[in-house]
Amino acid sequence: MNFALILFVALAVTGGIWLFDILILKRGRHKDAREPLLVEYAKSFFPVILIVFGLRSFLVEPFKIPSGSMMPTLLIGDFILVNKYTYGIRLPVLNKKVVQINNPERGDVMVFRYPADPGLDYIKRVVGVPGDVVEYRDKRLSINGKPVRTDNTGTYNYVGSGLNYITAMVYGEQLNGAEHSMMTEPGKPAVFPTQVVDFPSRENCSYNAEGEGFVCKVPAGQYFMMGDNRDASNDSRYWGFVPDENIVGKAFFIWMNFESFDRIGTTIR
Repeated sequence: MNFALILFVALAVTGGIWLFDILILKRGRHKDAREPLLVEYAKSFFPVILIVFGLRSFLVEPFKIPSGSMMPTLLIGDFILVNKYTYGIRLPVLNKKVVQINNPERGDVMVFRYPADPGLDYIKRVVGVPGDVVEYRDKRLSINGKPVRTDNTGTYNYVGSGLNYITAMVYGEQLNGAEHSMMTEPGKPAVFPTQVVDFPSRENCSYNAEGEGFVCKVPAGQYFMMGDNRDASNDSRYWGFVPDENIVGKAFFIWMNFESFDRIGTTIR
């Protein structure tokens, strides 16, 4: 569902009714006559819709985490806020960038429109920016030939799909000098080659047939994304790169989780 488009239509309809009343209807109405009910509703809702549309389009947008692909950083049920202007100002609905501010950096947690279906919003971590050579082999990430530092910090237990109890190994991984948590499951391959689709610029990637890993060179204007729950994430390993025009914004804050109140107010790293 394109909620931005729905808001825009509602804004246009209520604003149009209000303007039509000012320019046409009001002139023929007695000064003591009551406004039509439709006009009253339009005048009441237009300012509210305008504020919501402006905040959501240019400042922050709320999202709810639907899956465990970003565990342990983000949990199912987290309500997060996404900064809409970090990477530039874009026209609402059209999502066309009109003002350049910053570019995504390695380590950013970013919301974007899924390349194969722009109607879906995904959230992953940026691990490769334009021109980077991203290699993931034996569960270890390298950028431009340099291994990314990872330190074992313990284990994480959770219930996966099919009510399977999973114990994952947690690591502190450093990208761009900042550390975040990511985790892997012992015994699983780095990538499942049979699940890789024929995505745009697929020739930029080379996969090991046994699932030991891959190497990809990120094209200009695109980004390579991976989930922090590395072995339970459908990400750029499988469907390719994220174009700049698909970017929604940078996730920065958890404002609610009804099942875990201690997560309220958590900054996303």
